[in-house]
Amino acid sequence: MIIAIDGPAGAGKTTVAKGVAKELGFTYIDTGAMYRAVTYQALRLNLDLDDEEAVTDMAMDMDIHLEEGQVYVNGEDISTQIRSPEVTRSVVKIADNRRVRERLVSLQRSLGRSLKGAVLEGRDISSVVFPDADFKFIV
Repeated sequence: MIIAIDGPAGAGKTTVAKGVAKELGFTYIDTGAMYRAVTYQALRLNLDLDDEEAVTDMAMDMDIHLEEGQVYVNGEDISTQIRSPEVTRSVVKIADNRRVRERLVSLQRSLGRSLKGAVLEGRDISSVVFPDADFKFIV
């Protein structure tokens, strides 16, 4: 079962999604953390965030893993680092990269479908990532 939660920034999507997942015993998938992970890795490698090809190539080679609220890239826990002000300021450039979005949407779909129950929140979750979600909510 897939539950998709959309809404504007600061509306409480994350709080709602985590609460719903906990109550139902489902897995919460933090899609925003995936974009932050790509952003962090690009900054760490000193890539030009406007160089879509370089950033996309890097993103294609990344192993992004979410587990119990932690974010791992290539086996390294980067959960704290992805919340830095620099990542927050820069993540929009990564989120606007069409090819990176395609890669992460594919990963989100695969992850969501592999679980017995998943709650996802974020940009375009109910319209692009899971338009066929079992339940859709706008917060």
